[in-house]
Amino acid sequence: MNGARSLIQSLLNAGVDVCFANPGTSEMHLVQAMDAEPAFRGVLCLFEGVCTGAADGYARIAGKPAVTLLHLGPGLGNGIANLHNARRAASPIINLVGNHTRDHEALDAPLTSDIVTLAENVSSWIKTDSTAESLAADGLAALGAVMQKAPGSKGQIATLIMPADACWGPASRMAPNVPITPVTAKTNADFAQIAARLTASSLILLDKDGLLPAAREAAAKIAKHVGCRVALTAFPARIDSGPGSPVVERLPYFPEQVQKALHGVDYILLAGAEEPVSFFAYPETPSKLTPVGCDLQVLAAGHEDVAGALQALMTTLNAGSAAPDRYETAVLDMPTGKLSTRAVATLIAQKMPEGSILCGDSGGGAAVLQPAQQSKAHTWLNLTGGSIGQGGPVAVGAALAAPDAQVFALLGDGAAMYTIQALWTQAREGLAVITIIFNNQRYGILETEYLRLGVNEIGQHAGALFALSEPNIHFADLASSLGVVGHRVDSCEVFQTVLDEALQRNGPTLIEVML
Repeated sequence: MNGARSLIQSLLNAGVDVCFANPGTSEMHLVQAMDAEPAFRGVLCLFEGVCTGAADGYARIAGKPAVTLLHLGPGLGNGIANLHNARRAASPIINLVGNHTRDHEALDAPLTSDIVTLAENVSSWIKTDSTAESLAADGLAALGAVMQKAPGSKGQIATLIMPADACWGPASRMAPNVPITPVTAKTNADFAQIAARLTASSLILLDKDGLLPAAREAAAKIAKHVGCRVALTAFPARIDSGPGSPVVERLPYFPEQVQKALHGVDYILLAGAEEPVSFFAYPETPSKLTPVGCDLQVLAAGHEDVAGALQALMTTLNAGSAAPDRYETAVLDMPTGKLSTRAVATLIAQKMPEGSILCGDSGGGAAVLQPAQQSKAHTWLNLTGGSIGQGGPVAVGAALAAPDAQVFALLGDGAAMYTIQALWTQAREGLAVITIIFNNQRYGILETEYLRLGVNEIGQHAGALFALSEPNIHFADLASSLGVVGHRVDSCEVFQTVLDEALQRNGPTLIEVML
């Protein structure tokens, strides 16, 4: 047995059994070890950003880490954008990054780079000095690290940088198992003091484990009992919702809209959330969006037992019998004629099966969330860190974690092109993913942000940097070339027909919606 074999067997014994891989020469012994363990599922991705995004989606649905297998510094570098999103989502991921032997690294061979500096941007745990005998133990130390919830935006990503000789050298033992259970800290909040402070002008702000169904239920009962408001942050990692779930508002994206939403609030109770801040800095808008004179108090930080804290506060207030408003099933009128973002969102929400998983990104897909609340039980996986190109890869991981669920990737045309290679993996693995491209042939959000700077009109040269129409991208053709059934539609009637067919298909489909 060599180091690579001991590592893969140890991870498999501990319950980690999926690897999203784009390997190179330095990882060949890991590939050989995976070949010897058929239960350890290797999933080939044609770009490292698909590997890392898929691992994020898998972790959000499965609640346990997948492994990524990446080739030296450039491989990790290609995957960093979606590792950034995963870090913000607090998704547990183990990156296995091959490296030169120490002697070869000293020669400054062409693929030599400072892998640690790259990894530090997205990792809460890093190790570089494994030997063949220690590699398995180091892998399970990484597993233990990613199951430990970290404060702030530190995330739950471990990067094990493996010298090649640690993989090919002889190893005599495997590592003892590590339990795959999240480790959370207890809050030190004074529940009686917080209960006394809550009034009708308070807001409970939820994120991290405050988004869990039981936590949202407790928060909604507290808010109903007190007469205050409860809201999600603008970019929640995962929301399980639908008819019967309590109505919880969501903070908007633009800072002035957040300021308007928080107007009159004099006390914000943070349940897994951080203080509301603007996504970007603007010349005339403050970065901190809490109203002047409003007090902030932490009920439980994101790495703490947020759900338990909300339950305890509910008990302290004797609010368990409160009856919050709930989403009710509504059959919406089916739109006809010309396509619009709202029409497409309505059709998806009405047609999606119970328990569907909706994977968002930049673009029009977010419009599906509201009508979905009144349609079927579903899970929403949101873009968390603002690095677009997440939706397609996250859908790959979600579909592997929940093979019986219908998965939707809801993408803007610009975002889709960042990680279009995800379609190939969907086809190769036969995944039940329906990709919807909201194709308006432009980077729409950039046009909006440009005008927000006080510019009166978009000039020819600036407009050219936002336009995706010269030349036009034919996503349906791209999908076909990558093994996915592709359709381009321009009316509600055709979209509905194609969507019905996709829902019956045993495999992936892409529908390009021309807006």
